[in-house]
This record gives sequence, C-alpha cells and structure tokens, in this order.
Amino acid sequence: MAKSALSLKIGQISSTNARQVVDNQGMNSVFTAEKDIQGMREAGRLASEVLDHVAPHVKAGVSTAELDRICHTYMRDVQKTIPAPLNYQPPGYPPFPASICTSVNDVICHGIPGEKILKTGDVVNLDITVITPDGYYGDTSRMFMVGEVSVMAKRLTQITFECMWLGIAQVKPGASLGDIGHVIQTHAENAGYSVVREYCGHGIGKVFHQDPQILHYGRPGTGEKLEQGMTFTIEPMINAGRREIRTMPDQWTVKTKDRSLSAQWEHTLLVTATGVEVLTWSVGSNPPPDCVKGLVFRPETASA
Repeated sequence: MAKSALSLKIGQISSTNARQVVDNQGMNSVFTAEKDIQGMREAGRLASEVLDHVAPHVKAGVSTAELDRICHTYMRDVQKTIPAPLNYQPPGYPPFPASICTSVNDVICHGIPGEKILKTGDVVNLDITVITPDGYYGDTSRMFMVGEVSVMAKRLTQITFECMWLGIAQVKPGASLGDIGHVIQTHAENAGYSVVREYCGHGIGKVFHQDPQILHYGRPGTGEKLEQGMTFTIEPMINAGRREIRTMPDQWTVKTKDRSLSAQWEHTLLVTATGVEVLTWSVGSNPPPDCVKGLVFRPETASA
C-alpha cells in the first residue's frame, strides 16, 4: 500500500522527515536464506495476480466496493492468502475497513472502497497487499484508466510509471536511498508535476511496514546504503498540481489539496548481488517503459 495505514504502505511525513507507520521500527527486512527469498517471490507474485484477476472488472459502472469484493474473494478462496489491509490499525488510526485500497482521480492513496461508481474518464489506483500462508507480505499497485481518459490523465499516469521504474533502476548494493528519491523527483518535476512528501515506500518482509523508509525525493548519495537481501517497496505518488495533501474525516483517504489528479504505481523489490529483482511480477504486469530499456529485473530476464 502506499501510506501508513490501509494497505498502508506508505509512511506519514512531518515537515522535517518522513515518519512511516511501521510495525517494527528500526528493523530492516534483509533476507539471506533462500527459503525467505522464495517466500517473498511467492508473496509478490500472488499480490500481482490479484491485480491480473480484477483488471477486466475495472470499467465504467462498477463500484469500488465491488472491486474490493472481487479481490477479497479471490485472495480468500483461490489463493488462500489474507488481505493485509483488512482491519489493519496502526496507532492513531481506526481499523481499515476493506481488503484493498481504491484511489480515484484526486485521491492520492488509501481510498476506502464503497458506493463510488467508476465512470468513463476516471483513473483509479488499486493497491493490493497479501499475506501468504507462510507469513510473507507482497505489496503492489497499478493505475487503471476507465474508458477514454483525458490526455492529462494519460500523461500523468505514464510519467508516474516512469518515475517508479527509474527509481527501480537505481537499486543495487551500495546505492543510496537518496539516489532513488532524486531520480524520481527529477523526472516528475521536469514534467511539471509534484511529488507527495507525506507518504513513502517501506521495508516489507514477514512484517507489513518496517524500515527503511523509501522517500520519493532527495539528493543523490545521501541516506542509507542498500545491501543484498533487502526487500522494500517503491511507490511514488505524483500530483498533476501542487504536492499538498488533505486527509478526509475517515482518517484514511488522502486527497490532493488543490483537487488535481494524482497517480501512483508500486512494486516490491529485492536487492540482488548485482542489482534488483521485481518481486511483484506476474503475467499481467505492465512491461517497463523505454526509459529503462534493457534493465534486468527478473532472474535471467532482461526487458525488451
């Protein structure tokens, strides 16, 4: 998920630093045993397959509650996984009341499924986190366009997708967290967009949220150094307008303050000996953009 709560993948940020809602503060997810790597691969694939399953249903006339029901049923009855967001309750928040996050148009993250009916021209982010029977977490999100959408919405969605992948391309042992944030911020701002500061990516493993916090802005060469075996999410939230946010009375739904469109994509990643592996990959995953052409992001696989 994206932020702190819902599928809560993202960390809440103060004016001076990002304070992620984490389940194990100060503990990084670093795996060295092959069984753990395989467990995270399974969790990531299963999370992505939920999105594959629901994708044909994301169309005009469907309610976000129905999308939640479809995902929940598939996770429970077919995959035998647990939807991590359901009843998730970090300190200071009410329990999240659904199995996925559905963030439509100006909703940045943690949108709660409900009576909202999707209509032609909408863009929606579906955020999925599963827990496997062995206790591993997989977290991913995709943007969906409902029918024909505006040129602005298409461009924002594409630039945000490129931001995520440019961040992924920085991941390797010895790189710094600031390298990831810098390339994302630079690409977004060069396109005329803004980066949400209040939420960030996070470490993930056998715990939903933990260190490190993956900021989507920053300076190269700063922050914690990456090491082989680390698993975390990159999930930039990019606004068409200003970066300021407003939180709804439900304490979960976060919207753009100026009501501009927002977009987000997310993958769970593994730092390998030589670079990066995208764990949340499945048959229906969107292929990487041309800006990272040739990046090796799966075992023995390079992008076209």
